[in-house]
Formats: sequence, C-alpha cells, structure tokens
Amino acid sequence: MNVIDLRSDTVTQPTPGMLDAMATAATGDDVYGEDPSVNRLEAELARRLGFAAALFVPTGTMSNLLALMAHCERGEEYIVGQQAHTYKYEGGGAAVLGSIQPQPLEAQADGSLDLDRVLEAIKPDDFHFAPTRLLALENTMQGKVLSLEYLARARAFTHEHGLALHLDGARLYNAAVKLGVEAREIARHFDSVSVCLSKGLGAPVGSVLCGSTALIAKARRLRKMVGGGMRQAGSLAAAGLYALDHHVQRLADDHANAQWLGEALREAGYPVEPVQTNMVYVQMGDRHQAFKDFAGERGIKLSTAPRLRMVTHMDVNRAQLEKVVQTFVAFSRN
Repeated sequence: MNVIDLRSDTVTQPTPGMLDAMATAATGDDVYGEDPSVNRLEAELARRLGFAAALFVPTGTMSNLLALMAHCERGEEYIVGQQAHTYKYEGGGAAVLGSIQPQPLEAQADGSLDLDRVLEAIKPDDFHFAPTRLLALENTMQGKVLSLEYLARARAFTHEHGLALHLDGARLYNAAVKLGVEAREIARHFDSVSVCLSKGLGAPVGSVLCGSTALIAKARRLRKMVGGGMRQAGSLAAAGLYALDHHVQRLADDHANAQWLGEALREAGYPVEPVQTNMVYVQMGDRHQAFKDFAGERGIKLSTAPRLRMVTHMDVNRAQLEKVVQTFVAFSRN
C-alpha cells in the first residue's frame, strides 16, 4: 500500500540529489572543528540569516535547549508560549538540564504573545523571584506566521526591558516563503535563531543555532556537555546545504497543497481553521480516534487529537491529497 503520511513534515525521505550530495561530502572531525562540510553549513546559514556565527546540532530540541542555556543562567527565567515547542514538547529540558524556570503565557489567535501580558510577567528585581532574562517566540506557530510588524515591536520591547529574544524558527523558511521575504528579514529581529533542516526542507537530520560569536561559543561548550558533539558529520551537513539551495522555494508547493486540502475539506462540511502555510487543522471532536483508524485502514497515517493536525510536505502530492479528501467524505457517510 502506498502510504500517505500527514503526521508531520519530519517524515520526508532524502531526494536523489540530496543523497548524492551526502555521498560525496568532504568530512572531518567536527568536535575538533575540522569537518569542512559542517563548517561550510554553519558559515553559510549564519551569512544568510545575518549572524556572526552558527552551530550545527543533531536536533531542533537540542538547538533550542542550547539557546536557552546560553541566554539564561541557573535560577533565571524565560517567557514563552503555553503551546510553544520549547515549553511543551521538549521534555522540560530547560528546567531539568538548565535549571531555567519557564513562564508560559497563552498565545493569541495569530500565534503571537501579547506584549502587554509579557510585560506583566516580567519579574521585578527582587530576590524572591527568578530574574527574567529571555523572551522566546516561535515562527511558524502551529502553521501561523508572525508578522514583521509584530517582530519589530517584540524587538523594541525586549530592548526596552533588558531581555534577549530567541526564535524557535523550526519552520522559519515556511514563514519567509509565506511573507515573500528573505529569511534574514525575520531573523534580524532576534538575538538567536534555531533553524530546523529536517522538517519542510527535507534533510534527514539536523538543526542550526545562529547567534553572536560569544553566544555560539557558549552553545558549543554546552553542546559537548549534553552529548551533541558529532565526528564525521559532513554527510549530514551536506544534506542541509542541499536543502537550503534546492528546497526553500518549493515550500510554496506545500502551502498551496495545504490551502487546497483545507478548502476541499471545508466544502465537504468539516470545520477547518484558516490555512497559512503547510498545516491544516480540522476539528474532529470525539471522532478523532475512529477517523484515525478509518484512515489508517486506507493507507493514511495521521496523528490523533480532537483538533486534528495534518502537515503537507515534499513527499505528498495533490493526487494523494485527493484520496485523503475522499477518505474524509467516506467517513462522514459511514
């Protein structure tokens, strides 16, 4: 059975061109700083996003963890969205490994954090409280793109209140393609940015943390501490370089497919949230598990939740999405 996997854009397989780039990559020992492909990836992404330095790591979770630990010392605090990946989906690493206190806030409908509420959450200079050091945002946030105007306000806000600003940019390039701007136009508002290469960009492994020379030097030491130092990692870095050169603009295809899927399901009578990038959210209520089973029998892999998320990516085409819609229609008649 030809499986259609809509659980996430992390499920993509390397393309033939990417595999060729991986097979021919120059390698060295990256812990010694001697892997030319890793060095090239770090320098290239730092240049593209307008930062002084960058660090290649195995996962986005590690990239965000290193950023939080580089910005905050033990017993300090970061402010973050209640549904943000750095708070909810990374195993509590900042608290467990960094002794950093999260202060979560509910996000607004557009994925942003209300800066007035952020202001209220900043702790006063009092030894009863963990000092607030960092504001962490996510873009895209559940498929929603933060506006450039909001990012400019967040940058001015953090400067005014003495906070650093970190971006979990796991899908930074989805946001840039949606806004029609270079990714650096988003990244320039932040002190650090984490970029995932293994989601919509299609690389098998890896994320890159970008920041100042001093922050990346600290993050490099922390990477070794948490076991993220890799040796001949050049083949993985080559996949990331290939993705940056060949898979950014094609993200628009994923967005178009998600738009089509959302509209088709809406026409079929399903309550679908507005679609901005490559995520489609459908309200399934208590039918979600039954639908997952129903779809699974027809070769469609889905996550299960009352608010069902489907993610389009480079390994899903329009014909397959037509089958998905047909499955939804059949289920509604079942």
